[in-house]
Amino acid sequence: MTATRPGRCLCGAVSFETTGDPKWTAWCHCQSCRRHSGAPASAYAGFEKSNVRWSGEPAWYASSPGVRRGFCAACGSTLAYEGDRWPTEIHLHVGGFDDPSDLPPKGEVFIEERIPWFHSGLKPKS
Repeated sequence: MTATRPGRCLCGAVSFETTGDPKWTAWCHCQSCRRHSGAPASAYAGFEKSNVRWSGEPAWYASSPGVRRGFCAACGSTLAYEGDRWPTEIHLHVGGFDDPSDLPPKGEVFIEERIPWFHSGLKPKS
């Protein structure tokens, strides 16, 4: 049986369900993700768009050329990232999943923008 993972925004107006395992999980340290989430870094799980089903529609904000960020228009919860660089993928905020315990970030991106006091616990690549 294929694993499914449900998730939702804070108020429940927008929910999603993923099928299968993510392609990857990672911390993103970029300033745009920090501003979008209000957190020192964002943890994402990348899925093929075809493996994500929405109930309710997220609102989308074009945050920079070729990038849009999904959120709940009712409560403001951050939910997703889509970029032209990965046209078949959607990157879901790990915190939106009902049970994110099996989605630990395994990598880091935009490490050069990391806040100096934030430590992910991942070992740097040699």
